[in-house]
Amino acid sequence: MKYMGLDVGDKTIGIALSDELHLTAQGLETLQRTNIKSDTDRIIKIMEEQGAEKIIIGVPKNLNGTDSIQTEKVYKFKEKLENKLKSTGRKGIELISWDERFSTVIAENILIQADLTRKKRKKVVDKIAAVVILQSYLDYIKNI
Repeated sequence: MKYMGLDVGDKTIGIALSDELHLTAQGLETLQRTNIKSDTDRIIKIMEEQGAEKIIIGVPKNLNGTDSIQTEKVYKFKEKLENKLKSTGRKGIELISWDERFSTVIAENILIQADLTRKKRKKVVDKIAAVVILQSYLDYIKNI
């Protein structure tokens, strides 16, 4: 089974998947947000199609570790996704909140080093941020 990583923003959700050995994360897609029902339905559909058993959701904390306005939005999204999973009989799926400070900055730097134009970076930065979030989680569980 695979793990799924999410970088939840106001306009998009970056989605990444691990390999089955939980060694590497790969970018899958950037979901354009429409409404909470459609967004959660799409994530659950991808989860099922890809065989994901755990979802790692990036939580954007402030530099000092406190919650931000965006943190609260992500927690609300996570809660709605958990409720949708439970209401549709998928109670065994674990959702993990993961500190994502600097994930977008790291993703931007990766894309700049790859010499992508600003326009191309904008299209994939959230997907790459999801890769950064998921890969940091995978690296962490390898070392515990």
